[in-house]
Amino acid sequence: MTAAGDRTRALIAEAEAHGARNYAPLPVVLSRGEGCFVWDVEGRRYFDFLSAYSALNQGHNHPRIVEALVAQARTLALTSRAFHNDRMGAMLARLSAVTGFERVLPMNSGAEAVETALKAMRRWGYEKRGIPDGEAKVIVAEGNFHGRTITMVSLSTDPSSYRGYGPPTPGFVKVPFGDAEAIERAIDERTAGVLIEPIQGEAGVLIPPDGYLRRVREICTRKGVALCLDEIQTGLGRTGRMFAWQHEDARPDAITLGKALSGGLYPVSAFCADPWLMDVFTPGTHGSTYGGNPLAAAVAIAALDVIEDEGLADRAATLGAHALARMRSALVGPNVRDVRGRGLLLAVEFIAPCAHEACEELLAAGVLAKDTHEVVVRLAPPLVISREQLDEALDLILPSLARLGQRRP
Repeated sequence: MTAAGDRTRALIAEAEAHGARNYAPLPVVLSRGEGCFVWDVEGRRYFDFLSAYSALNQGHNHPRIVEALVAQARTLALTSRAFHNDRMGAMLARLSAVTGFERVLPMNSGAEAVETALKAMRRWGYEKRGIPDGEAKVIVAEGNFHGRTITMVSLSTDPSSYRGYGPPTPGFVKVPFGDAEAIERAIDERTAGVLIEPIQGEAGVLIPPDGYLRRVREICTRKGVALCLDEIQTGLGRTGRMFAWQHEDARPDAITLGKALSGGLYPVSAFCADPWLMDVFTPGTHGSTYGGNPLAAAVAIAALDVIEDEGLADRAATLGAHALARMRSALVGPNVRDVRGRGLLLAVEFIAPCAHEACEELLAAGVLAKDTHEVVVRLAPPLVISREQLDEALDLILPSLARLGQRRP
């Protein structure tokens, strides 16, 4: 290896010597980011086509968000929720206006937001629906990914997520994703709510059949149960609309947000709901030391400003259609099962398990992407990417994926 290569190897060895082995990252060490690009410690530039699982919709180090973070950090960062602060109210009002939900409960991580949603639906089921205490059920979809806590992995059907962490948290009913009738059959007198992703990102950018969300909305309304959509990956412009549910006008009773809510600069998440569901929380029944802190509030406001002022949802719709057309034209072969996407949330699914090999080849070509379930390569660049940059990246991506697509499975 060259001296530069030795530096990368030394930094990786240091991390592996002292860190937990719960990740197996690609062999690259990043040190700088700007827009849709990152640079490694050797000075090599890469297109970022993961965007930290959609946390970087606004791109790396967006100057407006950085400025908001730095300015707020100089004045007041944390008060706890024992007191009011001068930034949280504006953030809550802004989130309410953007989402259309009257109530907002700020948290930190996406998993915390989903935990909050589950607590709200269960408590509402007990207090308002008359479900016997301790017997509430929430319906979830197979293939879901809602986080890594004990309860979140209890929802999972992926053994790599839940194996070795039992006993699972009870009270969840799992049905096939995309099957609205399965949800209807699963609802009974002890069902408090339904929690689903509009598009399953970690499962491989799985897009349900047209009309699925609208049908689920109708079922939940008719059956009198709460519907919460996890928009942590799909929300805030990623799919070509501000929220994925808007593609079918299937407004839920609540949503969870995270990731791009901070533009990748600070952990911020939120549970947003109508008052009839949110108001089950009273003082002392739920909270977070850092949730709604002034630093998080300032960052979230700036992150939302960028999405709206720069028209990132519309950009994702236009560029996503362009990218999908190029991909479908180029990626045809015996080893290609599907090429799919919505907005700038895209995926190539192979028949044979070669997705990790594909990501290694893309790394060598100058593009960072992430495989999932051995056969799917996800492609999700920051929404600030230009059409010229997108085409330049696709010129690097498509030859490798096309070659792998020609393999006999």
